[in-house]
Amino acid sequence: MNVYDKLQSLGIQLPAASVPAASYAPFVRSGNLIFLSGHLARRDGQIWVGRLGAGISTEQGKEAARAVAIDLIGTLHAATGDLNAIVQIVKLMSLVNSTADFTEQHLVTNGASDLLAEVFGDRGKHARSAFGVAQLPLGACMEIELIAQVGE
Repeated sequence: MNVYDKLQSLGIQLPAASVPAASYAPFVRSGNLIFLSGHLARRDGQIWVGRLGAGISTEQGKEAARAVAIDLIGTLHAATGDLNAIVQIVKLMSLVNSTADFTEQHLVTNGASDLLAEVFGDRGKHARSAFGVAQLPLGACMEIELIAQVGE
């Protein structure tokens, strides 16, 4: 399966890799692993601000996670030059800006996990953590980082 054909069939156009807003690299390659820095949720080109459980629903959170996954794929493209070189999406870590009583971080994060599996097939199935946090940079509703394995 060609990843670019799959993206096109889903109507997804990859964004350019985001420019870091602080002192960090958008990605680092170590051996066959690529570590992507956390990507904040964006909507209409702006940071998607808010908290799950206080104005943002689980379904909206899933949309935010899907949007982050698209940005992550864009950065993976910048890191590899060819998304078909991805051997495996190894791990996601999802930070969900949520109220103390919100307990559906795992369901929110499915928005990203499901898209990665749809785009990369079995290579997109990954280990994962999903955390609720009190706040994220710029008030973003979520941030996700990713580790991927590439071929030699």
